[in-house]
Amino acid sequence: MMFPQSRHSASSQQLKFTTSDSCDRIKDEFQFLQAQYHSLKLECDKLASEKSEMQRHYIMYYEMSYGLNIEMHKQMNSIIRQQLQAHQLSQLQGLALPMTPLPLSLSQPTLPAVTTSSGLFSLSSLLASQAQLAKEEKASRDGVDSHREEDGDKSD
Repeated sequence: MMFPQSRHSASSQQLKFTTSDSCDRIKDEFQFLQAQYHSLKLECDKLASEKSEMQRHYIMYYEMSYGLNIEMHKQMNSIIRQQLQAHQLSQLQGLALPMTPLPLSLSQPTLPAVTTSSGLFSLSSLLASQAQLAKEEKASRDGVDSHREEDGDKSD
């Protein structure tokens, strides 16, 4: 079957028009996509710079927080140490141990610096042992005095 010539020329003109029109539409879409890509690229660059700025702020705030945390712990430890020393001092004043001279062979015990609750236990045991030594020394002195009195009674 054959097509009439007039119909064939019309379809070829329509085909040319459509091809040219399609190329223009493709060109317009390409330019639109290129503009969209450019705006998205600018937005991505802006977000990347904001991200790096936020990371910088985060690091700065983290360092400040860390420093404040360390400073707070130093002050808390200082306050606890002061309260502990005040408590120990009040306990020592409450005990009011008699100060007896030590025999020459014994040296004066020194009290260690106490900074923890376990230190309170060691301090109390040290004070208890010092009190025990004082009692033993007093008992030995009383024994020497009683021997002297007995010796004095015999010589009369």
